[in-house]
Amino acid sequence: MASLQGWLATFLIVSAAAMSSVAGRFIVEKSSVRVLSPEHIRGHHDAAIANFGVPDYGGTMSGVVMYPDKGTTGCDPFTNRSFKSKNRRPVILLLDRGECYFALKAWNGQKAGAAAVLVADDIDEPLLTMDTPEASRDFEYVEKLTIPSALISRAFGEALKKALAKGNEEVVVKLDWRESMPHPDNRVEYEFWTNSNDECGPRCEEQMNFVKNFKGHAQLLEKGGFTQFTPHYITWYCPEPFIFSRQCKSQCINNGRYCAPDPEQDFGEGYDGKDVVIENLRQLCVHRVANESGRSWVWWDYVTDYHIRCSMKEKKYSRDCADKVVESLGLSLDKISKCMGNPEADVENEVLKREQEVQVGRGSRGDVTILPTLVINNVQYRGILERTAVLKAICAGFKESTEPPVCLSGDIETNQCLESNGGCWQDLGLNITACKDTFRGRICKCPTVNGVRYDGDGYSSCEAVGPGRCTINNGGCWSETKNGQTFSACSELELSGCRCPFGFHGDGHKCEDVNECKEKLACTCRDCSCTNTWGGYDCKCKGNLLYIKAEDTCIAKNTSRLGWFLTSLVLACVVGAGVGGYIFYKYRLRSYMDSEIMAIMSQYMPLDNQHNENQPLRPDSTA
Repeated sequence: MASLQGWLATFLIVSAAAMSSVAGRFIVEKSSVRVLSPEHIRGHHDAAIANFGVPDYGGTMSGVVMYPDKGTTGCDPFTNRSFKSKNRRPVILLLDRGECYFALKAWNGQKAGAAAVLVADDIDEPLLTMDTPEASRDFEYVEKLTIPSALISRAFGEALKKALAKGNEEVVVKLDWRESMPHPDNRVEYEFWTNSNDECGPRCEEQMNFVKNFKGHAQLLEKGGFTQFTPHYITWYCPEPFIFSRQCKSQCINNGRYCAPDPEQDFGEGYDGKDVVIENLRQLCVHRVANESGRSWVWWDYVTDYHIRCSMKEKKYSRDCADKVVESLGLSLDKISKCMGNPEADVENEVLKREQEVQVGRGSRGDVTILPTLVINNVQYRGILERTAVLKAICAGFKESTEPPVCLSGDIETNQCLESNGGCWQDLGLNITACKDTFRGRICKCPTVNGVRYDGDGYSSCEAVGPGRCTINNGGCWSETKNGQTFSACSELELSGCRCPFGFHGDGHKCEDVNECKEKLACTCRDCSCTNTWGGYDCKCKGNLLYIKAEDTCIAKNTSRLGWFLTSLVLACVVGAGVGGYIFYKYRLRSYMDSEIMAIMSQYMPLDNQHNENQPLRPDSTA
């Protein structure tokens, strides 16, 4: 018993030493609370997201604030009381801090009909994260919490209470989690800090239940390239004075560098902490080897299969069992063994050393000190570790309109395009809409249909532009067919816009026939007779005359032969003049080039016959 107590004290020293090196940086994840009314307290305030319940990552909630007449801490159930607003808006229950666990306040509020709970701090201090009670069967209500909760400052809480005390009008606030989760691009990177130990009570059960339930979503997202997942495992180290103790040797590997608590908290029987460290290392290497082969999602298969086939409770938690699982998944045992290295060697283990380094927080992520911990886009996830809740948080991490289809399913988000088309433009005839459903709501953006792009503000107008636009609803332009003739205001030669064709006038969206006869636009000669037609006109000449449309005149039919003769004669004269001009031009050009060449050569070499300066260089250069 004394040795056990001594080892427990030793392990506390180990844990304290490890924690002191990583507990210096804790990040409080926040949401926003905007007061909508009354007007005199309107404004934005921060709220610390609770580490229980289901925060609505990527979304918002507007509701009426209510403060109970009695039992303001919410530590006791609100017996025979149900919080409801007059206008049927969601109720956001305001409670005071103190006297009981934060999670119990939220639980009592949820049972009384609250849609969310705000806990007002009782002292002036920086906001902190409301955590869950220590894992125990006595706090099973924590797993049943489905509403969001947050801690607000004392000053903000007092302002809300004063506004409620006046009773003049409802206090309406908007809870906003849209910026609580970074959403920079079309890929979400997330990591899960876990443990292979399955004998640590409710915490271990929570981890394994999550892995089994979320496995399908995780693999679907990973295979589609939508996410990048990385598992992590916490290890501690043994203080140098105790490295050679029996306890350190049983709980640590690599000469006390990497340790884990005894699974059963009984050092005389069962598995040791070093067994857990080795399996943690194996699971890290499974992910690394699977990732190198382009099958990173196999980690989820290995962990779930190992938990089923190699449970501590069934005394199968061993290397032999692990090797069978690895082989069944088609992974290389040699590569995994090489990755793990030698646990008995007095050297650093590359994989575990890296785990201890990334355990320290960087950027927007705090230090990882408890299990399980989920980090999404370098921000620690707050809330219940449940399949749908975590999926919603991951979906909130995608840049809007880049979410995978699983994020747009009915049980994850509400399709705002189904109600009044989201207020966006639409063409009911062609069943085309500018409304695009996103996880965070909807966007109004003119679409591209069958390779044809629409352009506009997306709200009130969208028009087909670019090549092929006339193939879809005639580019939104006027078009009509009569008597077997079709006229259109859409031209493939123009990338946008509508223009009425020749013979019509209008704005391109509506075109009317031009009466060329009535408006004296054609067929105006003395001997002409004009009849208007749809899209044109018909002009006839009196007697034995022929109408020439280009000249808008009438000529005698029997003068046509003379006309052809005169025309041919004129053309012959024009052609002859052109040929003569060309010959004269070539002669002048050759003479000019010869004289220029002679002038240049006379500057560089003597000429025997100065009298031939102006003679052509070639014998055949004559006129």
